Amino acid sequence: MSYDHPDAVALDGQAQAEYTRRYGSGDVTPLRSAYFDPPNGIYLLGYAADAPVASGGWRAQDAPDEGYARGDAELKRMFVVPEARGQGLSRRILAALEQSAREAGRIRMVLETGALLAEAVRLYTSSGYAPTEGFGTYRGDPESVFFEKAL
Repeated sequence: MSYDHPDAVALDGQAQAEYTRRYGSGDVTPLRSAYFDPPNGIYLLGYAADAPVASGGWRAQDAPDEGYARGDAELKRMFVVPEARGQGLSRRILAALEQSAREAGRIRMVLETGALLAEAVRLYTSSGYAPTEGFGTYRGDPESVFFEKAL
């Protein structure tokens, strides 16, 4: 699926509204659909009863000057609508994204999430992610936490 598909745009809008509610503003990371084009990334949507309820993607990152290592895949825009949470959708999308990144030759998945997003932190730590140094747009932001996992 494309990051600019109407269903992806709708889910991203809901995610941004949740970030704004929790943090006072949305995610400022500049993203374009092309960032998720294979083989340098992928963007997935999950559906229930023909309605988009979950999303997530990864994009290749090879910019050491921004805190990334060669071969990194950066996880972006993981989101599940509130009424679909607790059904394992995040875990399934995360596993599919990791497999896709591995197949594309990426060697490490990295991600940034908000420190206030306790459910996201639990998902990542229970999925084998470990804390790592900051990178990218939110490097140095005290409201951000950073994780990594070898692929």
